[in-house]
Amino acid sequence: MTLDPDALRVLEIGRMAGGEPFENGSVAAARAAYNASFPTQQGEHEPVATTSEQQIDRPNGPVTIRIHRGIGAPRSGAPALLYLHGGGWVIGNLDSHDEICRWLANLGGAVIVCPDYHLAPEHKFPAGLEDARATLRFMVENAAQLGIDPSRFGIAGDSAGGNLAAVLALLARDGLAPSLATQILIYPNTDARQTADSYRRFGDGFGLTAATMAWFRDHYVRTPDDIMDWRVSPLLAPDLAGVAPAFVALAGCDILADEGAAYARRLQAAGVPVILRQWPGQIHGFVSMGRHIPAARQVVAEGVAAWRQFERDSLASAAQAD
Repeated sequence: MTLDPDALRVLEIGRMAGGEPFENGSVAAARAAYNASFPTQQGEHEPVATTSEQQIDRPNGPVTIRIHRGIGAPRSGAPALLYLHGGGWVIGNLDSHDEICRWLANLGGAVIVCPDYHLAPEHKFPAGLEDARATLRFMVENAAQLGIDPSRFGIAGDSAGGNLAAVLALLARDGLAPSLATQILIYPNTDARQTADSYRRFGDGFGLTAATMAWFRDHYVRTPDDIMDWRVSPLLAPDLAGVAPAFVALAGCDILADEGAAYARRLQAAGVPVILRQWPGQIHGFVSMGRHIPAARQVVAEGVAAWRQFERDSLASAAQAD
């Protein structure tokens, strides 16, 4: 598969910058390197109507959430999205994916809530998942204060955040988390076994490597048995029927491409409405690289369009039922 010229440019920038692979150093070094890199990858952060932060008390310590209200979002009854950042459950923070959240807020005329959930290995599975679920409950309990419509909640995330989003959608279906109207999964991690063929095809030289992904996973899980837990590997969930409609965006030159496609196929087979979009020449993480890869914003725009389409389809189905 031929790499997109913009993706090639990003990979070349990375090679010129040098630096050790994450798995060759400490977690602290990995976080420092990542934090230094993402400001050069994101574009200028477009303004939104308002941005605020507050804290949610959690057993592992408080979780800071950042709330963006998009330009054009109504003051009350706005659609809302919980966004869960990527970073292999080990790196990433509120700033690393702020550009995506601002796009979602403005393109969706929506309120976007992003939690700075606890990271591994200090806080292993299921700490980050529970922080995400608590944030969703906070949104429901404070919907009036936040000016959002709890019937129009969606969930979104990329990579490890896409993993958390997919798991939360399953928990919501089972009544173990607030109900959701849509899920937006951007190159999600769905199978911690890491045996898909895309790990062989794109395991080295395409940004995220197979070795780094194994390093992330092994920091996240408590024991090897967790790998088979569907809350770590949602592709292994016994049944996907009844979850929220899904927009799934995949990068073609990505070690997670095959498991993301497999998850989309399983959703479709279970009767879940799915819009699957693939960017063949792109690499993992490209939606966080808006400075260099213009297709990043297109992914977000298509995700918002899918969200609105799912809402229209739901209203039409309800009208027919009446």
